[in-house]
Amino acid sequence: MIHLGTSGFSYDDWVGNFYPAGMPKREWLIYYAREFNTCEINSTFYALPKPSGLKAMTEKTGDNFVFCIKANQEMTHQREDNAPIFKAFCQVLEPIITAGKLGCILAQFPFSFGFNHRNWNYLGLFKERLGELPVVIEFRNAQWLRSDVFDWLSHQDLGFCCVDEPQLPNLLPPLAEATSKIGYVRFHGRNSAKWWQHEHAYERYDYSYTPQELSEWLPRIQKLNSITEKTFIFANNHWRGQAVSTIRQLRIMLD
Repeated sequence: MIHLGTSGFSYDDWVGNFYPAGMPKREWLIYYAREFNTCEINSTFYALPKPSGLKAMTEKTGDNFVFCIKANQEMTHQREDNAPIFKAFCQVLEPIITAGKLGCILAQFPFSFGFNHRNWNYLGLFKERLGELPVVIEFRNAQWLRSDVFDWLSHQDLGFCCVDEPQLPNLLPPLAEATSKIGYVRFHGRNSAKWWQHEHAYERYDYSYTPQELSEWLPRIQKLNSITEKTFIFANNHWRGQAVSTIRQLRIMLD
């Protein structure tokens, strides 16, 4: 089963590009869920929301809609004396878990999180602290692309996040790998010029995919879907709603 959605939905610059002008923000997710069956929630990376906020989100989406939730930055980027954030994170997710709408947790580690045994051990601790919750790991450093790492991820039932991103030194190439029952792909765009040097964070993801670029992923997505129980496809090139166009194109191609 393939779930198609975008990385986030609450962007002011989507007004006029996706959301009708004048639509209240409280209705954005309802409108979004009419077209998509999943959403990757990235705001949890910056701050933990109130459980009531996540409960409201479950009530604005249909029965078959699922959320993938990004781990808080204290869990992936700080990694020292951070046990309390795991407990708090799990607590705020309760409304989504109870509603049966948790697809998985996405743990996006920074480029500085290179391959070494200390970091590898931390991945084990990360898994342990989240218990039975499904987790997908996104590496930003290509040092992790090793057969022993993939084997270990499979043994731990930790998913691997496939990415489409600029082909710059030590970033990940466009691989199709699945190490758990969950397949996961993120389209970050290919804006090489702004990946490392940008004034605003959104500039990194300011990119429009061509049909040819997206078609390169069709056999990879089909491979993932054939060996997993569910596959999530998210477009993170969110500036001015470009992510919506990306997923719409992919949906047509996959159909």
